[in-house]
Amino acid sequence: MEAGARAAAAAEFRLHRIVVPVDFSPPGDKALAYAQAFARQFGAGLTLLHVVEVSVVPDSFGIIPPGYEEMNAALRTAAEQRLAELAGRLQAPGGVRAEVRVGRPSWEIVALAREREADLILLATRGHSGLRHVLLGSTAEYVVRHAPCPVLTVREQEQDFVTGA
Repeated sequence: MEAGARAAAAAEFRLHRIVVPVDFSPPGDKALAYAQAFARQFGAGLTLLHVVEVSVVPDSFGIIPPGYEEMNAALRTAAEQRLAELAGRLQAPGGVRAEVRVGRPSWEIVALAREREADLILLATRGHSGLRHVLLGSTAEYVVRHAPCPVLTVREQEQDFVTGA
């Protein structure tokens, strides 16, 4: 591709809104580094999303165990504080927003991307395979299949193209 065509293609490719699911893990930190690099390169904003996963289902009579709602509220408050601290340390030309939701991570990631009209989802993966993948499913796989925008997955083990490590 000649230089003029390459420049024209780059001018048409724009990222304004990047969604970054955050789980406070080392692979998630790597995805955040990529997200900041993309935001700087394209002048984009970042929306950080942490999902507090619902871990208790009401029993067959519809009864929720005692203390369940208080536990969820405490988990959400702790996640909001931690995510706000993280967002405060990040910089992006289009700003940094933080949102905590309660639900199933894969569904909430796709829903937020639709609501925010995201141009990209930048998602950390852990590379589970085999029986564990079959039994637990894969958040990344669901997001890739259902997202309204491109999805970039970042594995912890791959070369770090942001810092060159």
